Amino acid sequence: MKIGIVNPYSWDVPGGVGFHIRDLALKLRSRGHDVRVLTPSTSRDLPEWITSAGSSVSVPFNGSVANISVKPTTMTRTRRWLEENNFDVVHVHEPVVPSVSMAAAMISRAPLVGTFHAALGRSVSRAIASAPMRLYMERIGVRIAVSEEARRTLIEHHGGDAVIIPNGVETASFRTATPLPQWAATEESPVVVFLGRLDEPRKGLSIFAGAIETVLERFPGTRFLIAGRGDAPDCREAVARFGESVSFLGGISDEEKESLLAGASVYVAPQTGGESFGIVLVEAMAARTAVVASDIPAFCAVLEDGRAGALFETGSSEALAATLIDLLGDPARLDALADAGQRSSVQYDWEVVADKVFEVYKLAIDMGSPATSGPRRTRHLFRRRKKRGESLS
Repeated sequence: MKIGIVNPYSWDVPGGVGFHIRDLALKLRSRGHDVRVLTPSTSRDLPEWITSAGSSVSVPFNGSVANISVKPTTMTRTRRWLEENNFDVVHVHEPVVPSVSMAAAMISRAPLVGTFHAALGRSVSRAIASAPMRLYMERIGVRIAVSEEARRTLIEHHGGDAVIIPNGVETASFRTATPLPQWAATEESPVVVFLGRLDEPRKGLSIFAGAIETVLERFPGTRFLIAGRGDAPDCREAVARFGESVSFLGGISDEEKESLLAGASVYVAPQTGGESFGIVLVEAMAARTAVVASDIPAFCAVLEDGRAGALFETGSSEALAATLIDLLGDPARLDALADAGQRSSVQYDWEVVADKVFEVYKLAIDMGSPATSGPRRTRHLFRRRKKRGESLS
């Protein structure tokens, strides 16, 4: 199958959507499919199967910064890419973002699949802006949401519905990772890890830092390792008094992340919102590291409401500290939680997720061109496949 995948965000700036697209493309290419990716990028060192749609600009979005392509040439380059490749199916990610994906969704003649990643709250301004999008959104034959929260956002702001297929994670490398001695936990010195952008408030570093003193009072040998890009001078100053109990590792490679999580006692995800899934949670689970996360809806779903990881009250350093103390004081429960998380992580492996995405591609091709697709026909084809005993799950 010849598959076109469109990324709205710059390939040059690492991010969850870009990683998702990269890994999906590589998995499908490894299975013999001709997969091409269109993305904003200024890199001169892209693989031959990735085409640049031009440079990007930085725009604040959902508590973060989105690097998107909004130049007039974006439409021209997108049209040329579509015409030159004659895809069997085109898969656009975040088609409501005013970038390359939106351009592809508007002009593609091939069957369209759309994946929605964002989880957003209710917004009057977004609701108003969404109204004119609905006409071209009807061109997307089958919609995927990466979580129930992403599906809710889609329904509330744009109508229609979506099949839920979670983000994929290459879990094998985390299952087999070897801890680095300098980061590995010991019986006397458990290791608690934070991993994320240090300068994005919604990632919750301040909440993580606020729990350190209380945990150290109960378990003075605990080490807190903080990894991620960006700077947080206020946080550094606040935790400096804890000396070697707290270490800032800076940005780390994929291999280092695998080793860091494999050697940790607990991975903490203290995000305050704006998350539709939780890839790092799954990576930690696959590494057999117990996960403690804020009880935002997306994390509750990944951790199965506390069965595959522990949850604490969002935004509360006190609740986080209490949860960590309970787990560190109960090694049997910590081990049981790590085991449960690793078992649960299997469902997110790319081998499983890629199968589900490919079934969606076949469904979209069954539906034909964008002109003949839409929610009504989508429902009809879902019912038809169900009668034939086929499934997307």
